[in-house]
Amino acid sequence: MPWQYLIAAVPILLFSLTFHEAAHAFVAYRRGDDTAKLAGRLTLNPLPHIDPIGTVILPLVLILSNAGFIIGAAKPVPVDSRNLRNPRGDMLAVALSGPASNFLLAAAFFVLLQVTYLTGMDPLAFNQFTFELDFGVAGFFSAILKLGVLYNLVLGGFNLLPIPPLDGSSVLFHFLPLKASRFAARVAPYGFIFIIVLLMTGVLSPYFGLFFRLFYVLVSPLF
Repeated sequence: MPWQYLIAAVPILLFSLTFHEAAHAFVAYRRGDDTAKLAGRLTLNPLPHIDPIGTVILPLVLILSNAGFIIGAAKPVPVDSRNLRNPRGDMLAVALSGPASNFLLAAAFFVLLQVTYLTGMDPLAFNQFTFELDFGVAGFFSAILKLGVLYNLVLGGFNLLPIPPLDGSSVLFHFLPLKASRFAARVAPYGFIFIIVLLMTGVLSPYFGLFFRLFYVLVSPLF
């Protein structure tokens, strides 16, 4: 994995994860629960959101194994459903706010990318899957924006997977019968081990491929 790619990718990944968790905290706060706010999680400071496994170990494993792409997750935001005005519906809204925030960021990065293209900044700074970056100022900025689109599409999709502790599992629990939800909650602590195995074995590659293809549909006219 080229070091130039890591220089651009790691800050984008960290910012996107932070924005994702802050969105959870914001929606929970607006729906009546200030648990995350009191815990210091309603912030764009990345430090309170760092999770040793999801933010550090998972990306390192993917980097050292030459997986070709890095992904991660932040520490889940604490939410006390008893404080929510409509606990069942509001918990669903809190869960969906994370992936929605990433798709919103992807759209924002895409708009900024269009601006750089229209103003003549180097559209070839990011060379598809080779991740070759032009380290001129304009080229590097263009590459950052393209990575911003790609990472947030993938992160949004990643967090929709119905595997604890990802947001998709909370959405799934919402529709499961109570007994099934309780069983899923008991196996939740082992979810990240399962996720790492799926990532390392390539089982999730076809799923992530959907978001990569969407990325190239959006951005390929700029290459």
